[in-house]
Amino acid sequence: MNPILTKDQEKGLCTLLGKVRLRLLYKASFHTYSSTTFHQRCDIQGPTVSVGYNSSGHVFGGYTSKDHDVAKTGQYVHDDQAFLFSLNGNNPVRYPVTNAQNAVKMQNTTGPYFGEALVLMNNNSATLTSNPGNYYNFNAAEMHGNNLALTDCEVYKVEECNTLEKPWRNIPWKAETRKQLMDSVKLYKPVISSVDQARVLLIGPVGAGKSSFFNSINSIFRGHVTSQAISGSSGTSLTTQFRTYSVKAGRDGKPLPIVLCDTMGLEETIGAGMDVDDIISILKGHVPDRYQFNPSVPLQADAHGFRQSVKLQDRIHCVAYVLDTCKVSIMSTKFEEKLGAIRKRVNLLGIPQLVVLTKVDEACPCVSDNIRDIYNSRYIKAKAQEVSGRLGVPVSCIVPVKNYNEELELDMSCDILLLSALVQMLRYADNYFDEVSDQEKHEPVVIGPLHEARVLKTPPPPLEIDGQEAHT
Repeated sequence: MNPILTKDQEKGLCTLLGKVRLRLLYKASFHTYSSTTFHQRCDIQGPTVSVGYNSSGHVFGGYTSKDHDVAKTGQYVHDDQAFLFSLNGNNPVRYPVTNAQNAVKMQNTTGPYFGEALVLMNNNSATLTSNPGNYYNFNAAEMHGNNLALTDCEVYKVEECNTLEKPWRNIPWKAETRKQLMDSVKLYKPVISSVDQARVLLIGPVGAGKSSFFNSINSIFRGHVTSQAISGSSGTSLTTQFRTYSVKAGRDGKPLPIVLCDTMGLEETIGAGMDVDDIISILKGHVPDRYQFNPSVPLQADAHGFRQSVKLQDRIHCVAYVLDTCKVSIMSTKFEEKLGAIRKRVNLLGIPQLVVLTKVDEACPCVSDNIRDIYNSRYIKAKAQEVSGRLGVPVSCIVPVKNYNEELELDMSCDILLLSALVQMLRYADNYFDEVSDQEKHEPVVIGPLHEARVLKTPPPPLEIDGQEAHT
């Protein structure tokens, strides 16, 4: 269930609401125009904002600080904070309630009902009622262009952006921290001499920010924002090849001891997006750089370019799942099952895994205002816990970041988050090399799946910098 409300529209609406975030509860085109379903999903949810869309492209609706409650059918609810609004253009317009006693009406046959002035849905149909002057004064032409052809209706729960008394992770936001992290990456060396660089595979849905993550890391070590990997907003994956990106320590510097491997975006539909069997071939080192994916036909062992002879340095040493924080709660069951199937296969290969949460600034207004509040954000912590529960990974395996998407200059706080994630990846790769090293001591060297019993049960601790070396 993807929201119709765009990020810009949400930001505009939030300027009328204060420091809050919106969580989608109900979408008519998804849940049907059913008043029963509306009340089942939206009753007793506290403050909500209801958004209507019409055939001429107008976006409008109303806010109430009170609960919707079908048990109060036929009754008006007093709400002196209620208002109607329009979001057309860059300047949202607010129409405050003029009679708070009759601000909102509860009806079992309608959707959101604002004091006889605006009703979204009626009798289980896409019906829009608009009566200016009935407890709200507004210009109908300005609000919805006098177009009563409702094309959709959404209801969002309005959640306050409150912060924790103590951060759930401690990171000093200092230039010294940034330098320390950069040095940790530059000086890293795999414990197995036959491997020069740790290879990390980025896996995630379309638009989650895999390519942007590499671009952001590359920007840090280049000293300015740059974009080497193709990235952007699209309904389909912009990455169509398997790409291995080696980051250099400066424009003319040496390659860093880490390679970030990018893939097509995952999709829940069969025959679309990245194929699970292709992922396994990548993990085992069989897929060459720039291999062109074919979602309908996985790479076969007899295909051109298939790497038959594989060395440890060709394999993947750590897997990072990249997820959009804003979409964690609306992740479909099918997609969750697909990720679960991939995780099981990765576990069988003994490869450590972590999760990178992107777009934290879009998910939480507090973080948007100040990225340093990321570990004080109750919401971001809740999203990390939700991912932990849905994917079966410890919270210590989850690292939130903000990629560079709109900025033209580097930001020290963003750099620290991104570098912290990179150092965690190197720590996890070290665990993989330790397992291989232990295997070499007791068995003949075989570059193949580690025995399932050797899969890491305890991941490295989350990165916390307190004046000590960030990587040991």
